[in-house]
Amino acid sequence: METENRISAHLKEGFISALPLMLGYFPVAMSFGLLSKTTDISFRDSSLFSLLVFAGASQFMALDLIKTGVAAGNIILATFLLNLRHLMMSASLSLRLREIKKHWLIFIAFGITDEFFSITSLSNRKLTAPFLLALHGASYCSWVFGTMAGYLAGAVLPMTVQSSLGIGLYATFAALLVPEIKKSQPVLFLSIVSAMIYIIIDYFKIISPSWSLITAIIVASAIGVLCIKDDVKEVEV
Repeated sequence: METENRISAHLKEGFISALPLMLGYFPVAMSFGLLSKTTDISFRDSSLFSLLVFAGASQFMALDLIKTGVAAGNIILATFLLNLRHLMMSASLSLRLREIKKHWLIFIAFGITDEFFSITSLSNRKLTAPFLLALHGASYCSWVFGTMAGYLAGAVLPMTVQSSLGIGLYATFAALLVPEIKKSQPVLFLSIVSAMIYIIIDYFKIISPSWSLITAIIVASAIGVLCIKDDVKEVEV
């Protein structure tokens, strides 16, 4: 009984933590659904896009490449390069998932997005399978259903509304980052450093745009490892 109560509590915490992600994902996913329809992608394929890929930036990039007639192999390679950051996110989180049974890890790994990583990496609670699966499941459903809703809405929505849906992702990042900046100076420091690195790389065209974000993440992470001591301890909830 105690175990069931603990699992139930962790599931509830996961759903609560997923609320800002759901509010941010749904309008952005609607925007993706709308753009999919204008790109002449079928409802089935658009839905499968979100069901199987579940990577916002990659999905929007793929739509642009499909519009310009880029070959499938090049789209896959570009998506791989864009999502290399998930390898580092997974490696970082793996250190805190050693007690979770392996058969759950494949589902947790599939759910790792930028926002998911922000919540889990900045949390000082012990990460459990029920918490992570609830966090992933709720946000995943929001993204998939948002895609379907956007596609079905189609041209019914005014163009001004369609254009405004795309800012939802930035609002999600702000909602996750600002509270942590208020509590932690290292988070503020790394946020400024990573932003400056990205701006410099992008402004001076030091490397190709597909590598700009990846490079900024790697350099900022290295600076964080060298300059900031990890005082965060896992706590049992």
